[in-house]
Amino acid sequence: MPARQDAIAAPQRARGRLDLGFTHDGTDTRLDRFYQEGCLKARLPRGPGVEAVALNISGGIAGGDALDIALALTPRAVVTFTTQAAERVYRVLEAPARIRTRLTAGAGARLHYLPQETILFDGFSLDRALDIDLCAGAEFLGVESLIFGRLAMGEILREGYLRDRISLSRDGALLWQDSTRLEGDIAAGLDRPGVAAGARAVASVFAVGPGMAERLGAVRAALTSAHASASWTGDVLLARILAPDAAALRHVVARALAVLRPGPLPRVWQG
Repeated sequence: MPARQDAIAAPQRARGRLDLGFTHDGTDTRLDRFYQEGCLKARLPRGPGVEAVALNISGGIAGGDALDIALALTPRAVVTFTTQAAERVYRVLEAPARIRTRLTAGAGARLHYLPQETILFDGFSLDRALDIDLCAGAEFLGVESLIFGRLAMGEILREGYLRDRISLSRDGALLWQDSTRLEGDIAAGLDRPGVAAGARAVASVFAVGPGMAERLGAVRAALTSAHASASWTGDVLLARILAPDAAALRHVVARALAVLRPGPLPRVWQG
């Protein structure tokens, strides 16, 4: 009987794996690999362009969950990757949640990685890494947005752990790497002028590829009046954005993305 009680009390852990591949057949981009496992699923909605939408059917991320995403484009393939909704990372019970994402794009490919926001709840613990490998001539546009509690709900993050890394390489050479680590009283840390100056929503927009350097001025103009900046370093266009809440952050991020990509945002962003 005690063993049965332990088994019932043991928290469930979500596992998910998504592996997608796209190729250009000389005329159009088409799917050539589709694998999904566990809580991660993908949908390819009909419409102009190729759009892959990831879904986490577990309803959010908790401690001990493990998600792995791989997305590969052959030369000249054109794909936009996004998520069905904002991801939620809840209070940890034991080990941190782990997310690993690996993106590759061949020569002349265009990959726009535009997940919706990640919302962090008090007591969260998240270890996340994004690795991007590009061939020469590939275009990449990415965004990562973090929401530290929902102000409208009165949420304050007094405890949490975040380890977040983004690594961007081209032809095996590292172009840019960004690492963030926050631990303990998250709200107090974000209040520090050198961290977030009181902001509760932060985003990085980053792009590499032909013609991106020429768009720096337009990106800076789009960020006018926002608590944000943009720079060009190591062949990477990088914008950092701070905002008081998720709605304000998305508004500014959308302005930057409008400069860096043709056409509208993914349809799931517009719901």
